[in-house]
Amino acid sequence: MHAAGHTVANDVVLNQVLVDFGDPERASAIIAAVQAEGTCWCGPTVWRGRAAMRVSVSAWNTTEQDIDRSVAAVTACAAR
Repeated sequence: MHAAGHTVANDVVLNQVLVDFGDPERASAIIAAVQAEGTCWCGPTVWRGRAAMRVSVSAWNTTEQDIDRSVAAVTACAAR
């Protein structure tokens, strides 16, 4: 996400990642686009008063390829 110019807002300790896209309207639009695209499902949250996208990786069988595809899908949705 950093390479695409987006901010990972939290220290990733376990399986939760929060992505800050700058403003609430943009975050909502990107989250809706990701959900409609279907590669992965990410939801909205507010963290430290800022709108963000919450990513939770929780399936034991998630692979690096799954993560790469998901990051690519989110990045593509954010670029639109």
